[in-house]
Amino acid sequence: MFERENEIVGSRINEGEEDLELSLRPQRLSQYIGQTKVKEVLKIFIESAKMRNQPLDHVLLSGPPGLGKTTLANIISNEMGVNIRVTSGPAIERPGDLAAILTNLNENDVLFIDEIHRINKNVEEVLYPALEDFALDIIIGKGPSARSIRLDLPKFTLIGATTRSGMLASPLRDRFGVMCNLDFYDTKDLKEIVLRSAGIINIEINDQGAEEISRRSRGTPRIANRLLKRVRDYAIVKGNGAIDTATADSALRMFEIDEKGLDRLDRKILNTIIEFYKGGPVGLETIAASIGEEKGTIEDVYEPYLLQIGYLNRTPRGRVVTELGYRHVNKIKKHTDQMTIDMEG
Repeated sequence: MFERENEIVGSRINEGEEDLELSLRPQRLSQYIGQTKVKEVLKIFIESAKMRNQPLDHVLLSGPPGLGKTTLANIISNEMGVNIRVTSGPAIERPGDLAAILTNLNENDVLFIDEIHRINKNVEEVLYPALEDFALDIIIGKGPSARSIRLDLPKFTLIGATTRSGMLASPLRDRFGVMCNLDFYDTKDLKEIVLRSAGIINIEINDQGAEEISRRSRGTPRIANRLLKRVRDYAIVKGNGAIDTATADSALRMFEIDEKGLDRLDRKILNTIIEFYKGGPVGLETIAASIGEEKGTIEDVYEPYLLQIGYLNRTPRGRVVTELGYRHVNKIKKHTDQMTIDMEG
């Protein structure tokens, strides 16, 4: 049905969705829905920094893709009343690239590095004195004539975002004064996000329709907004342009998103482990090779949610499908078989 099976639940912002993402992003903490504990912590530190007229301590935001790390970084810069410079770990290839970014910051500015766990080790070494002393140590020349000079930097706040905090080097992690872990959202908060987004992009939706979408959004705002857009298109073509429970359910069934928010690749992962490896344990690389998907995609996008809802266990010997996972797969199979019988009948 789709060019890629992970098109809807994938971690990346799909092509053409950038404008939608930007239009739906809250600009202030008061507009940000969910993550109550994280907001409370950030509010205290932001207010303290503003009262002291100093930059906010360096912030590390961790959690699965699509939970709002980039949004929070922009909100922090807005709340502090400063500019934000956005880049990513893989984009900073050489120490000189980082030096160019840092020397162009203004006092108290925010530097946001997405996927900071993928930053080059040589670049990381240059980052340490910048974070601690707001200075850059630069080597001029080569060999015996080489000498080191120190450049002073404006005071700034680094905000790092990562989906794999365990991959951060300890010296880098220790230099963050504020650490916030974002959790999957509950249905109530996602429903509020869906209703807010529907109002912004002028979609007619009732509470029940919003709840149906939020239940199948894998606890992730980005996916909730993506599903809302897809269901809207379905409602315009197949319905009367408004979204209710029946419309949302029909649309999501057509997109192969089941009642737990699992798509075809989620079910393929579970089925592969059950049918070919007797439910596990089986290694991640073996699963990736069996289903023809990238190891990183499974680990970053699919596995966290399957672990969260208790359908998969991660053991030292590999991945194991739980009893809940077995039940869900059998339920979906029975439902699919019945639909086939009905259609043939």
